[in-house]
Amino acid sequence: MRILITGGSGFLGRRVVARAVAAGHDVRALARGDQAARTLRELGATDLRGDLDDPAGLAAAFLAADATALVNLASLGFGHIGAILDATSAGHLHRAVFVSTTGIRTRLEPPTKRVRLAAERAIEASGLDWTIIRPTMIYGGADDRNMARLLTLLAHLPAPPQPGRSGGRSWRVGLPPVPVPVPGAAHLHQPVHVDDLAATVLRAVTAQRSVGRAYDVAGPWPLPLRDIVTAAGSALGRRVHPLSVPLGPALLLAQRYERHAARPRLKAEQIARLAEDKAYDIGPARRDLGHQPRPFEAGIADQAAAMGLTTPHPASPPAAGSASALTTVTAAALPPPRQEARPGEGHRSTPGRSGASS
Repeated sequence: MRILITGGSGFLGRRVVARAVAAGHDVRALARGDQAARTLRELGATDLRGDLDDPAGLAAAFLAADATALVNLASLGFGHIGAILDATSAGHLHRAVFVSTTGIRTRLEPPTKRVRLAAERAIEASGLDWTIIRPTMIYGGADDRNMARLLTLLAHLPAPPQPGRSGGRSWRVGLPPVPVPVPGAAHLHQPVHVDDLAATVLRAVTAQRSVGRAYDVAGPWPLPLRDIVTAAGSALGRRVHPLSVPLGPALLLAQRYERHAARPRLKAEQIARLAEDKAYDIGPARRDLGHQPRPFEAGIADQAAAMGLTTPHPASPPAAGSASALTTVTAAALPPPRQEARPGEGHRSTPGRSGASS
């Protein structure tokens, strides 16, 4: 099958492109610049120049792709859905899979929530044979920017060496747990490994039962944030003891940091979302899309190994993701605010990059 992919050079996109190529599909992928084009070619895809901000050029690229199906991994949160849907018409596409986010269910009202909801409504009314995939927080791999932050933080927590021991991480064995303050420790999260999500997205393309349906795609079961922190510590060979702390002080400091940082790595909205349970029914995705998420404990251990922080985790069979992981620590662990003026936010995003996407 010839598949056109948008967002193919991103965190999730690279995995989807690689899987599609390995499965024998003829992959055409949209590239806005030279670096993205090189990445796509290295993965085995044919790159097509196009920009979501250039509707005419986008339509020409979709037509040139001559594809059977579209997999749209580009964010639905920036108002481009009109141009994308017009381009599908120009390219004579009928089958399309769109990646949205479970973040549309937040009780908060970030601007992107309204944009994403409107995008989903437009997709449903488009006349396409559409499927919408809504992942929760996405993690996994050395290039992840969610759980990677938590793993890095935990790996560098100070702990005294055991008397008479030296070298390596073995000195941590037998030490008492390291206390880690965790705002919103009891609230539920259900992160999904990026490789499991990529496999499910690709299966959706040919899953006829999924046409006209939207699916929540998450890990196998929800976990309290304190258990996520504990599992991340275990993946590193660290014994940690999560300490529940009030969200209020962390939220206030995050607001101050966001106001003053030029490019904040943390937003107050991400802290506020820690007060929400993020638990989802993945039964329909299992049934219709063959979604097989790995347990978080296995996924986070594999990620720690990929980051060079521990030894590889034995392969685990599938069991019968967004707030950034940086928000699992108290305000004292936040990076100091920078004083320069804050520029406008970037205009591209891939699913799972924003803390509001889980």
